[in-house]
Amino acid sequence: MTPLEALCAALPTSDPGDRQERTVGTLLESMPYIQRFWGATIVIKYGGAAMTSRRLQEEFARDVVLLRLVGMRPIVVHGGGPQVTQMMQRLGMDATFVRGHRVTDEETMEVARMVLVGKVNKDLVGLVHRNGGTAVGLSGEDGQLLVTERLAHQDDEGQPIDIGLVGRVREVNTGVLELLSEGAIPIVASIGADEAGQAYNVNADTVAGALAAALGAEKLLLLTDVPGVLAPARGGERVIDECRLGELDALEAAGAVGGGMVPKVAAVRTALQAGVRSAHIVDGRVDHALLLEILTDAGCGTKVVA
Repeated sequence: MTPLEALCAALPTSDPGDRQERTVGTLLESMPYIQRFWGATIVIKYGGAAMTSRRLQEEFARDVVLLRLVGMRPIVVHGGGPQVTQMMQRLGMDATFVRGHRVTDEETMEVARMVLVGKVNKDLVGLVHRNGGTAVGLSGEDGQLLVTERLAHQDDEGQPIDIGLVGRVREVNTGVLELLSEGAIPIVASIGADEAGQAYNVNADTVAGALAAALGAEKLLLLTDVPGVLAPARGGERVIDECRLGELDALEAAGAVGGGMVPKVAAVRTALQAGVRSAHIVDGRVDHALLLEILTDAGCGTKVVA
């Protein structure tokens, strides 16, 4: 099934049995979005179930290729924490985390670079090529794309704590991405380096937000394993289809945003405050989630605007 056919199948229609009517309707619905976003830079953070399910991996690659074919300029950012942990276990190393951050000594950093840059990145490049696109893999170390410094971290009592070579993005040099995105789909591993060449492990959501901000992207999309941003509701929680950044900040202040959603909200804030038009927290477990969020009225997650 092609991405277009899958997208058609996922959308409601007055006559589900009429394949031609459904296809034409989908094309007409997507046309204004294709026109609006022609030539636009779309930064996509790839992760969660979309990164571990073989079927969703293939669908993600096909979606990205299709976005490129209809005139958009997708730039993909990825991490790979589970893959790093698996490799550490194979090597007899212990993985330690402090408040969600991997404690990264020199040996752990070597494994992270090997897995993220040498394995995960190249696998994703191969997926894109296999699905008819042209991709170029790189990390934040290449072309001094991500100038990084050590992340100052605190424990639960607010005391400084050393978690090793975990970084924060201090500066983005966009030249290499702007050049590559003219003719290819750049795929960026979330490793940065300081001026002395010391590599740092950086949260992929953070990298995606920083790149979207520096590139003046039209959109930032963050794939996750929940339906979107959840707000308290009678009898449980509800998915917020669209909200403003201030509403998201209020939810976070009220304690409704936690865990892995915290760096995503921070990335959304970084992007929108820099002028990115919209940020989207998307359920990557849904088939062809990228196409549904970008090219249809219904969407597939939470859209956040400034």
